[in-house]
Amino acid sequence: MSLNGKHALVTGGGTGIGLAIARALAEQGAVVTITGRRKSVLDDVAGDGLFALQMDVADEASVVDGVAAAVAARGPVQICVANAGIAEGKALFKTDLDWWRNMMAINVDGVFLTIRECLKSMHQTDWGRVMAISSIAGLRGLQGAPCYSATKHAVNGMIKSLAADYARKPITFNSICPAYVETPIIDQNVESIMARTGMSQEEALKVMVGVNPHGRLITPDEVAAAALYICGPNSDSIRGQMVQVSGGEV
Repeated sequence: MSLNGKHALVTGGGTGIGLAIARALAEQGAVVTITGRRKSVLDDVAGDGLFALQMDVADEASVVDGVAAAVAARGPVQICVANAGIAEGKALFKTDLDWWRNMMAINVDGVFLTIRECLKSMHQTDWGRVMAISSIAGLRGLQGAPCYSATKHAVNGMIKSLAADYARKPITFNSICPAYVETPIIDQNVESIMARTGMSQEEALKVMVGVNPHGRLITPDEVAAAALYICGPNSDSIRGQMVQVSGGEV
């Protein structure tokens, strides 16, 4: 497999799943723009085919200007990975509107804006791959996280609709839906569960690991392997799919 010369843009590309996907794409020859709000984090991992671009997916002007700058520097985006997001749980009756809107702005608006702007240059090419990093929470309700689950259902619905719109065009749209992945978000969620329930750190971690049927956290590289598959040879018929990387979740 070779992605030589193809420009990929990965939001939230400085850590976790985004960084794993960015590195995997670069190893196959792609030139990869990694974006995020913290420039220092991006700069720490840039190089070897990864180019840092500070961008806030919840800010329309930032996305419009950022993607335009990436296209000007490295050509049309042919692989768009809308990965940036936040994962937090909160009981609905404790959720105020500002908290709800912030999660929607990042997890839903951010995906919409990223895909919209990348498509502007992707339309100039004869091949494209668009992926949203969703979650198993977008396929079923995740206990204790109604807002987060709503955002991921929205993302999956967007991807399905786009796949239908582009069914006869050389651009594919898919979601990747992991269960709990070994990323810094896990540490944040462990602290949140401990604060809400009084559990120990070990007990809180077991709650998340227990969601994965195979009994362990998924690695970011396993999610990256799914992204490479969607970009790989004979992948044109993979369209509108919610690709689960979930350790046997059915």
